[in-house]
Amino acid sequence: MIDPGALHIVRTLREKGHQALLAGGCVRDLAMGRAPADWDVATDAGPGEVMGLFGDTIPVGAQFGIVVVVLEGRRYEVARFRRDGPYLDGRHPLQVEFSDARQDALRRDFTINGMFFDPLADKWIDYVGGRRDIEKKVVRAIGAPPERFAEDYLRMLRAVRFAAALDFEIESLTFAAIKELAASIGGVSAERRRDELTRILTEGRAARGMELLLEAGLLHQVLPEVARMQGIPQPPEFHPEGDVWTHVKLMLDHLHGASPTLAWSVILHDIGKPPTYAVTDRIRFNDHDVVGARMAARICRRLRLSGRESEQICHLVGNHMRMRHVREMRPSRLKRFLRQPFFPELLELHRIDCLSSHGQLDLYQFCRRKLAEIDEEDLRPSPLLSGHDLIALGFEPGPLFREILEAVEDEQLEGRLSTPEEAVALVRERFGATPGAVPPPGNPPGIQGETR
Repeated sequence: MIDPGALHIVRTLREKGHQALLAGGCVRDLAMGRAPADWDVATDAGPGEVMGLFGDTIPVGAQFGIVVVVLEGRRYEVARFRRDGPYLDGRHPLQVEFSDARQDALRRDFTINGMFFDPLADKWIDYVGGRRDIEKKVVRAIGAPPERFAEDYLRMLRAVRFAAALDFEIESLTFAAIKELAASIGGVSAERRRDELTRILTEGRAARGMELLLEAGLLHQVLPEVARMQGIPQPPEFHPEGDVWTHVKLMLDHLHGASPTLAWSVILHDIGKPPTYAVTDRIRFNDHDVVGARMAARICRRLRLSGRESEQICHLVGNHMRMRHVREMRPSRLKRFLRQPFFPELLELHRIDCLSSHGQLDLYQFCRRKLAEIDEEDLRPSPLLSGHDLIALGFEPGPLFREILEAVEDEQLEGRLSTPEEAVALVRERFGATPGAVPPPGNPPGIQGETR
């Protein structure tokens, strides 16, 4: 079914005497019987004419003839048919010449993305053999592959993404060109490489995507730390599946609708194994989680992930081995662990880690039971004392405050304290207090609303 907004744009442009066709990825998805996520329109109308026909528009690339039309909160990219001049920076053409649909198709990246569809006449317009390649399940560059990739080297990662997500093969000449030009991916900005890698990891068949990146020589360029996992053996009693690379690919096969942070933590959680590999009584990777977290932080900086994403990924990598100790943790430590913001994704990381190795889910099930058994107040109890209470007890503000309040909360989480009076007694016993410094009678510590 054609999106009503896209249909409205095409019809409006046609009524004003312009050509207008659906273009790009939405046409590919229609040809494959998939629901398009985005809808693009190609036309012979210029940006000014498009903006004059629609009330809410954004000129995102007017120099290339591109305008975004906003209808009922949804965005539609409307681009003028064009032919690109020479590319000097590996991304932008030196100049563009506005042209017709055929020339516009020939400038696009892959045949499966170079088709048009006329929704008013219910007609396919295919100058590049895109429908044929969809039937063959092939990702093929339009024209000479080296020329297409030289225009924008990010297209090499895009070829891998399409092949993985659509379960297609990359056509032989196209793949040969990627292998030849793989080192050129370093000229693409970190942000664009990051976004494309994230899409490979989250849009489906991520393991296949990683295999293609490795085979093409791209993985050594964009994630060399990950490429080094290939061939690193693991102790068979814990990892009967094989080497570290095999283990990680199996984990990627278990990802379904994963967030970017979880997907990145899967691919990075064992990057500390190659540098910590040692054989003693058996194969060991001592502190690979600690080493891996440091490596993950460097990778996140290199790819310019956001601070929030980087923090989450590094938490997951650095804490994934702590799951081994959950049964031995005292109640206070376990509750603090379970209530960490990163814990839901850590638990899922642990689950697929186990499914991709020894298959034992007892610790995962233990955590699920504890989360079900412990109510919110026990997991995050209201504080029994505040900093004001400590001042009233005679303590000077400083680093000791945190130590005292954590000690009180520990006892509270252990179930040994439940009232402010008990907390005050603990503080006096363990930390002492200035003689005579006692909160005013009838104004017990921790009770909000009193005057201090």
